[in-house]
Amino acid sequence: MPALTSGPRSVRLDQIQIRDPFVLRVEDGYWLYGSTDPNIWDGPATGFDTYWSADLENWSGPFPAFRPDDDFWSRTQYWAPEVHRYRDAYYLFATFTAPGRRRGTQVLRSEDPQGPFRPWSDGPLTPSHWECLDGTLHVEAGIPYLVFCHEWKDVGDGEILAVALSDDLRAATGEPVMLFRASEAAWARSIPRPEFPAVYVTDGPSLHRTSDGLLRMLWSSFGDAGYALGVATSADGILGPWVQAREPLWPADGGHGMIFTDADGVLRLALHAPNRTPDERARFIALEETRDGLRLHE
Repeated sequence: MPALTSGPRSVRLDQIQIRDPFVLRVEDGYWLYGSTDPNIWDGPATGFDTYWSADLENWSGPFPAFRPDDDFWSRTQYWAPEVHRYRDAYYLFATFTAPGRRRGTQVLRSEDPQGPFRPWSDGPLTPSHWECLDGTLHVEAGIPYLVFCHEWKDVGDGEILAVALSDDLRAATGEPVMLFRASEAAWARSIPRPEFPAVYVTDGPSLHRTSDGLLRMLWSSFGDAGYALGVATSADGILGPWVQAREPLWPADGGHGMIFTDADGVLRLALHAPNRTPDERARFIALEETRDGLRLHE
C-alpha cells in the first residue's frame, strides 16, 4: 500500500469522476489511472491523478501521478493515460495538445506506479502533422508497438494504426500501418459534423490476447444508442487483418475500455459510463472468453 499523506483520502469508486479508466494490478493491489481533471475539454490542465485499492471498490487517493513542469509543451486537454510495466520501469502513455500543435501521444516514465512520471519521449510519438489520440502499448515478438487513433478531424473516417517503437520506447522506428477504419464496423454510426459528409469516431484502442491465441482489440465509437465499445479480432497479430464484431460489446452511453485480471483470476472490463461530464465513473464488469468472442457478466 502506498504511503498516505494528509492530502489523499479514502473514497468509493462511485465517488471518483474519471474518464478513460485504466487499471494496473501490482502485487496485492490495483492502481487506477484516467482523465481526472474535472473538465478535460477546456481550460488549463492540472495533470493526472492515480488511486490505489486492495478491493476495486474502496480507494486511497488522489495521488498526483503527473504534474507538468513550467516548460512542458502542453497546458490543456490531458487525456487517456495508461501505465504499462515494461522491463525495469513504468511507462505512462497519454494524449496532449497545445495551440499551434497537433494532438498526440507522448510517453512518460517512472520507477514507481504512483509516479511521479516525467517526460520520456521527446514530445509525441504520433506523426506531428496528424491529429492523434489514445495511444496504447502492445508488445509482440519482442517488438513494442504504439497503437493509436488518427482522428476524424483529419480524415473524416477515423483510423486506428500501429507503429513500431524503439526498444527504449523513446521514438517511432518506422511508418504507421493502417489497421482499420471506424466505418468497417457494422455497428458504428456517423455523427453530424460540417467538415465532412460523414464522420466516424475512433477512440481508445486496447489489446488483449485471449486463451485461444487470438488478438482482440477493444475500441470505441458511436453506435445506435450513443457512445459504445466494440471488439475487433486478428488471428495474425497486430498488423491484422482485423475482423469487426457485428454488435458492440457495450452498446450505449459508455466506452473507452481495457481488460485486466483481478486477484481472484476473474477477467474484467474497465470502462467509463455514463459518457457525460461531470458524471463519468469507472465500472469494472466480469468478462468471459467464449468461442464467439468476449461476453459480459453484469
